[in-house]
Amino acid sequence: MIACEKQNPLLSNEQTPYGVPQFDKIELRHYEPAFKEAIAQCEAEIDAIVNNTEEPTFENTIAALDRSGMLLAKVQGAFFNVLEADGNDEMNKIAETVDPLVTELTDNIMLNEQLFARIKKVYDQKDELGLNAEQMRLLTETYKNFVNNGANLQPEQKERLKEINQQLSLLSLRFGNNVVDETNSIKRFITDEKELQGLPESAKAAAAEAAEEENHKGEWLFTPKRTSFTPVLQYCENRELRKQLLMDYTIRGNRDNKNDNKSVINQTMRLRIEKAKLFGYECPADYILNDCMAKDAKTVNSFLQSVWQPSLAAAKREAAELQKLMDKDLPGEKLQPWDWWYYTEKLRAEKYALNEEELKPYFELSNVRRGVFKLANSLYGLQFEPLTDMPVYNKEVEVFRVTDAEGNLVGILYTDYFPRAGKRPGAWMNEICPQYVDAEGVDHRPVIINVGNFNKPTKDNPSLLSMDDVETLFHEFGHALHGLLSKATYRGLSGTNVPRDFVELPSQFMENYCYEPEIMRTYAFHYKTGEVMPDSLIERINRAKQFNQGFVETELLSASILDMDYHCLTSADTIDVNAFEAESMLKMQMIPEIIVRYRSTFYNHIFTTGYEAGYYSYTWSAVLDSDAFAAFKETGDILNPEVAARFRHLLEQGGTRDAAELWQEFRGRQADPRYFLQKKGF
Repeated sequence: MIACEKQNPLLSNEQTPYGVPQFDKIELRHYEPAFKEAIAQCEAEIDAIVNNTEEPTFENTIAALDRSGMLLAKVQGAFFNVLEADGNDEMNKIAETVDPLVTELTDNIMLNEQLFARIKKVYDQKDELGLNAEQMRLLTETYKNFVNNGANLQPEQKERLKEINQQLSLLSLRFGNNVVDETNSIKRFITDEKELQGLPESAKAAAAEAAEEENHKGEWLFTPKRTSFTPVLQYCENRELRKQLLMDYTIRGNRDNKNDNKSVINQTMRLRIEKAKLFGYECPADYILNDCMAKDAKTVNSFLQSVWQPSLAAAKREAAELQKLMDKDLPGEKLQPWDWWYYTEKLRAEKYALNEEELKPYFELSNVRRGVFKLANSLYGLQFEPLTDMPVYNKEVEVFRVTDAEGNLVGILYTDYFPRAGKRPGAWMNEICPQYVDAEGVDHRPVIINVGNFNKPTKDNPSLLSMDDVETLFHEFGHALHGLLSKATYRGLSGTNVPRDFVELPSQFMENYCYEPEIMRTYAFHYKTGEVMPDSLIERINRAKQFNQGFVETELLSASILDMDYHCLTSADTIDVNAFEAESMLKMQMIPEIIVRYRSTFYNHIFTTGYEAGYYSYTWSAVLDSDAFAAFKETGDILNPEVAARFRHLLEQGGTRDAAELWQEFRGRQADPRYFLQKKGF
């Protein structure tokens, strides 16, 4: 081991509470040597498997492979979580150095002919080995993974695949860094408060504090971060400012500057098309989808069209209604994307006497989190105990010890909810440490993190959430439960290691609960008075649930279709990104009043975070989650213990079973889309 082992907390054998990284001791200088040592250790572990003179068996080959790379997983779990949530230029440079090394290691493992020969020998004898169901699953998934990553390619193809993977790795980092840098670089200062007419005082206070932090005291700062510009879109009477801020958001990565992502997209798509063809597929989508529930692009495109048409029809009805409302204010003016949110709020107030600013005082962040913890207790008997002495990478991070009804450790949950300069946009769940059972039979419980970009507390107010924010918090917590409740033996099958179009089921399932009156009463307390939200207001929220859903689904589905349009390309010709996107919108008959949720140049899901040809998964899983929640509703008890036990069993299985099989076992039939359509009011 390298010389700095004793000084490097990432390599130290010192026992930490629950195995969490020593975030309080890790310095930037520790990361690169830790990666190099962890990679060297993993290479030695692979060599030991390959050079084993004994005949290949499940234990000495398949299980040994699953247990390799533990140190690397530990280093990656620390580094990449901090990079995404609290990164900086120095960390980006480290990532540019270490990411190709990890990619090279992965390729060298996947393309190791001697290793694959051992795997294949075990696989060919699988029916004679007396393996249990989980062992058989690990064996078949390992074999498929190697084949899907090039094990059967010709030598010259393998070399080219390595080159492609290296380049794609760096392009992914570059794309994401460009989005973060571009987001941080766009700042719009307002000097005249009259320009903010209609904007709630809480939003003005947050903008004033942001400006003061930038040495612009007495002004108001707005950025392309959603928590900053969304209130302006919703409430500000200044139409020109609404337009400017929405354009600031949608132009990111598309301004012909150093953060421009159009060339990154071109290089990425050329390489993805070439990679798909190496494996005998016509387009990247078919290559990527072969291991998902949907299986191929034809199935996904057919599915998307089946839900696109009713969503678009609903959006057109909504646009016509908003236009009538706008005609009263601005006769002769045409509804534009920067008008949609503003008139939606007016219409919501008119139809349901509902104003989002009226709701926010009831959605104080810590209360909402306590509510979702209580829900997990009601469904699964889980308890959440705050831990105040745990190492964290930022003082805003909080940590909880999660136990079951018998007091047994389930796992550790980190939460990190506020925006900062080094945090990428959006919300997500990650594993810091995975769940698995080691060779000695010890069950290592997982360390999971939920990250968000919710409103920061101000001098006068705590963090107050919108209803959309509440839904997001419940969503990411659903992912966290999927990781925490895992009961797999093997690391490669634990937690969220499931098909992409199944992984959103546990998260979106949880969203259903945040609107249920009996659940709302556990978290919706006025932050000043402590009073629970009145039943009349809860009723109005639920009556408005289907309001604006045409917009919501059209915005989301258009992004899914754009994703598929990119990944159904069969030619590596240069793409005019703006023209390609415009043609995609024209082809799907997207109405001009709505902008696709993610414009190409900041579409992190498909160019950075591994959802390429996979954004449809959110809607695919929405069909599953609506049906799953119906299983509870049909009993008359949304906390029905028998149904909860069956759904918990589904969560515990991780990837140890086929996703379709798990669903069939839970529901007793295939998913029925009518529950999704009913939920949306289509």
